[in-house]
Amino acid sequence: MKKRHAFTLVELLVVIAIIGVLIALLLPAVQQAREAARRMSCSNQLKQLGLAMHNYHDTYRALPARVGGTDYQLKRLSGWIGILPFIEEKALYDRIASGDGVEPSFGPRPWRDFAPFETQVQKLICPSETEEAINPDKYDGKGSANYAFSIGDCCRYSLDHQAYESRGVFSFYNYCNFKKITDGLSNTVMLGEKGLGTDEKNLIGGIVVTGSPWVVNDQDGINPGICQAMRPLGKRYPTSTETANFNGRRWSDGAVNLQGFCTILAPNSPSCSRKTNDWSESITTASSYHPGGANAVFCDGSVSFIPETIDTGDLSKMAPQSGPSPYGVWGAMGSKSGQESAAGL
Repeated sequence: MKKRHAFTLVELLVVIAIIGVLIALLLPAVQQAREAARRMSCSNQLKQLGLAMHNYHDTYRALPARVGGTDYQLKRLSGWIGILPFIEEKALYDRIASGDGVEPSFGPRPWRDFAPFETQVQKLICPSETEEAINPDKYDGKGSANYAFSIGDCCRYSLDHQAYESRGVFSFYNYCNFKKITDGLSNTVMLGEKGLGTDEKNLIGGIVVTGSPWVVNDQDGINPGICQAMRPLGKRYPTSTETANFNGRRWSDGAVNLQGFCTILAPNSPSCSRKTNDWSESITTASSYHPGGANAVFCDGSVSFIPETIDTGDLSKMAPQSGPSPYGVWGAMGSKSGQESAAGL
């Protein structure tokens, strides 16, 4: 009998099929491991930003305002600019502070041409963010940020360019210090994640997120329950070019739709704006590309993962002006002096 020195076609196909099955079984595990590593790295970056906020507070006896600057900048400079020296970006801060010979100290309005504002600060980008969304050409050539300032369980924005104190830690032209956070540093959210929006369908986990705000009729106000009802899985909502790219864009611009978020709707819920501009009153929601929720750093510097299933209380109520938050645990985490019971957090 002759010795056989090769596989038969059937044997080869069986081996290929077995290899294919093994790859199919291993690939999800590998992807999950990679995402777990990216999520850990993202959490560590938030931890460093929390530490930078504490160092800033130790230096200036207050946290930065979410929005600052002079009338020349239309009072639109974000709090990230003041934080730059505390995250090893002093050279960039000095470039902004000194101007460029054409623009004065601290530059022009954030949407105008100014090279420092076009710089992408990598410490403000989560590793889970898509490369396509990070591309500065997607939104007027300016650098972006995946991390945003908490304004708490409110959605008001100062329309008259006057100082305004939100229920959260960060406000328009208002510098909060730790003494004002009477609900406790460990109970109050300071910073959180926002996935960048693009002109495409802006779906994370099959739902509309803050990258594509829904415009609510001006007469209707902004009702959280109406906004939340736009969440059904698998359903896509129309969006406009004007609002599609707001989320996380222009790290140098402190407008709430760009660099802020509310603790009203749970992470990865929709966002709603009264008008199609970047400064109008809005419910702008935390979001991320991590499955099931988003990271947040509290005022004591600790970082926690906030699940999409977090209690949001009674979403039929409008944003409060004072007192306990009606928006459950998530709303209580956002308010700095809502007098909510710490035991409920």
